[in-house]
Amino acid sequence: MARDKQYFTNILFLNLAVLFISTSGVLGRYITLDPVVIIFYRTLIAAVVFYILIRWRKISLKIESKRDLLKIILGGFLFGAHWITYFYSLQLSNVAIGLLSLFTYPVITAFLEPILLKTSFNKIHLALGVLVLAGIYLLSPDLDFENDYFIAVILGVISSVFYALRNILMKNQISKYNGTTLMFYQIVTICICLSPVLFFSEFTPVITQWKPLLILAILTTCIGHTLFLNSFRNFTVTAASIMSSIQPVYGILLAIIFLDEVPQLMTILGGILIISAVVIENLVSYKKA
Repeated sequence: MARDKQYFTNILFLNLAVLFISTSGVLGRYITLDPVVIIFYRTLIAAVVFYILIRWRKISLKIESKRDLLKIILGGFLFGAHWITYFYSLQLSNVAIGLLSLFTYPVITAFLEPILLKTSFNKIHLALGVLVLAGIYLLSPDLDFENDYFIAVILGVISSVFYALRNILMKNQISKYNGTTLMFYQIVTICICLSPVLFFSEFTPVITQWKPLLILAILTTCIGHTLFLNSFRNFTVTAASIMSSIQPVYGILLAIIFLDEVPQLMTILGGILIISAVVIENLVSYKKA
């Protein structure tokens, strides 16, 4: 009985983590600042919170070699590019299209990983790739660069490529260092890279939107990602990834509730194809593991 209760608690915290991370879609649409400005202040606040957490929990910030540090910094560049392109995608379309086009990253990872890490390629990924392409087409059937939705889908897919590359790059680092330490260094990297924002943007609009920025930095970035990392203590990374496939559903539901954004039928159908491909990819990885 106690074991069942603990398992239920673990599932609950994992779903809370995914729910909190899903708020990025609604907040990305709600905050009217330029995405570069949003990401700068998001990382600035998150870096302070993460540093306090690291000092409180006495987590080591030591990096063993310059090679590892360079990989972590490069991961930060990719992570920042992922966030910025994702937020531009959100502002050009809606939460459903932004999230679903981003969520092509697990299948994109399956294609990139064998090339970059010299691992074996599973032929089923070709079929999953076709499924994802069909889903992307349904998200924006009008292939026109003057169509904001089409550009949003392209940016969402580009964002997923950056995210996939960052995750592949961090694969070996996760086994060496605490996940919070890696997040801290990458967030600081993004913050430093975007710091010129202070000289080229007005501070008054930031003050008027400090509440959603604070929620984005603390709830979405710090609490959401920390809870998700902690879930790896109770579930395998693959199992956690399978369960996190519900993230677009949470994001779309939050958009319906808070932004009154109801996705169109074609978006829903495209989303079903993409999420199906993601779930199948995760199940194949889980079975292989």
